[in-house]
Amino acid sequence: MIIGTGVDVVNIDRFERLVQKNPRLLERLFVPAERGKSLRSLAARFAAKEAAAKALRAPVGLVWQHCWVDNDADGAPHLVATGTVAARAAELGINRWHLTLSHDDPIATAVVTAEHLTDAELLLVLRHDPAGRGLLTTSSHPER
Repeated sequence: MIIGTGVDVVNIDRFERLVQKNPRLLERLFVPAERGKSLRSLAARFAAKEAAAKALRAPVGLVWQHCWVDNDADGAPHLVATGTVAARAAELGINRWHLTLSHDDPIATAVVTAEHLTDAELLLVLRHDPAGRGLLTTSSHPER
């Protein structure tokens, strides 16, 4: 069952200007593993964080660094949640994320769908994809 969907767009040029004016913004918004990415990529990752917040119904108190984008072995992006984001996802019964990112200068776009799967549905997902791609990933180590 779909619990929530979020979409966000970020103007890459505007994002780059904001970071140039305030470089500490990167530390506030991104975990260390994300910070080495290009500003174009970071704009899309910020859009993903915003889209995830919308899928979670944007409660007050979410921490930006408690949600980040990682890539699997094939390079496909997926969300990782910890802290406030993981707690809200658990509260809503979310156990699977779908994420897509797109860049078409000057716009970066992200779409996040948050889903609740029954135990039987989870087993089917794992049968077809033993790596469990898309299942709620949580971590206590944002430095990854």
